[in-house]
Amino acid sequence: MSFRWKLILSFASFSILLFILQRVFAGFFNLSPLSSLFLGLVILLPLAYWTSVTLVRPIRRITEKATQLASEGLGEAAHIYSGHELGSLSKAIDEMGFQLRKKIDEISKERDYLETILKGMMEGVLMVDGRGRILMVNQALRNLLSLPSDVINRMPLEIIRNAELEGAIRQVIRQGKGMAFELDLPSSGGKTFEVNVVGISSPGQTGKIGEEIIGAIAVFHDITRLKELEKIRKDFVANVSHELRTPLTTIKGYAETLLEGALKEEVASQFIQVINRHADRLTKIVEDLLMLSKIESKELFLKKEVISVSELIHDVLDYVREGAEKRKISISLSEVPSSLSVNADRGHLEQVLINLLDNAVKYNREGGTILISAFRADPKEVRFSIKDSGIGIPEEDLPRIFERFYRVDKGRSQEIGGTGLGLSIVKHIVHAYGGRVWADTQMGAGSTFYFTLPTETKPLM
Repeated sequence: MSFRWKLILSFASFSILLFILQRVFAGFFNLSPLSSLFLGLVILLPLAYWTSVTLVRPIRRITEKATQLASEGLGEAAHIYSGHELGSLSKAIDEMGFQLRKKIDEISKERDYLETILKGMMEGVLMVDGRGRILMVNQALRNLLSLPSDVINRMPLEIIRNAELEGAIRQVIRQGKGMAFELDLPSSGGKTFEVNVVGISSPGQTGKIGEEIIGAIAVFHDITRLKELEKIRKDFVANVSHELRTPLTTIKGYAETLLEGALKEEVASQFIQVINRHADRLTKIVEDLLMLSKIESKELFLKKEVISVSELIHDVLDYVREGAEKRKISISLSEVPSSLSVNADRGHLEQVLINLLDNAVKYNREGGTILISAFRADPKEVRFSIKDSGIGIPEEDLPRIFERFYRVDKGRSQEIGGTGLGLSIVKHIVHAYGGRVWADTQMGAGSTFYFTLPTETKPLM
């Protein structure tokens, strides 16, 4: 029987019983109508209470269940198994709770999955709503831009301070068309980003004409290193072109003059010497470039052997002694223990020392000094140093002296020769053996170049 009919019959039965009891009490006990009515109510009230409890209890449980659902606490099922409408309503609410719990679990899993992806991304991600206010930023963007902790519900312009980014986000929200652009942010340490901004469509409208844009996502790709490498590549091409053009122009000019055949023998001999000198310079540039290419492409073969540091330095001095004597530069060697040795390729270490000593001679003053030292800095490392009494290196140039073709004084460097690759080769060879290289300088008082090698060298190739 349905709940509605139970309610109608209960009310009708209660009314009939009350009427019968009133007539009985009035006839048999000679009571007034009011007294009979009161006495009938006293007798029927427990029955009425039991009936109301029976009918109201399922309603109360359904109400409590609905309240739980409304307050997001799903709780347990109502478990009302009666066959009337209340039972059907209870089952419907239980099913709704089950489906709601299932959907919430699915959404929670998707949210956790999304958070895991965002946390693992190296790219920075910024999400805004339709008003342009920030909904979310991932940890990568916080780290890249050093963002404050309280960014939610603020405008991007407030925390990133870039009008171009703010304008791009507003344009995407307004027009719905994604865009990509490069962004330089001095506030982030001079980093450069490629930013892709796309609109967020309402659910179910993605790809539809006239879709409603309810927000935007901006993805920040840090391309600072790529831009630096691109600049190095461009500088390298420009420097190689310049370094090759100078001797080639000289060789071509002198060769054309010789071909005209209108020169005296002694003048022709001088021209041939100039051509030979510049040809040697071209050869040296090519050889140094090939050496750098081998090191950087991991093709440099490192043949390790135990090398006496004292013997190595004395052998290298023979290569630079003639140039030092021409400029009256004295070279001295601090006491090096005969037992001091390193495990490396002898040819590579000779090249490192020759390049450093050659620079110490070329950039020294006339009649200057060079001091060579080598000692065990700690049980795992041998440190070399070459100190000169030259003009020194400006502080602002010090970080770049190991770059290819970088010259502090370009005019003087061209005058004294050299390829501009010597220090770069030194750096790459030392790093290949797991060592370090650096320089200290004082303007007018000279420079000291240091490099270290592990005693048990483990090549990084």
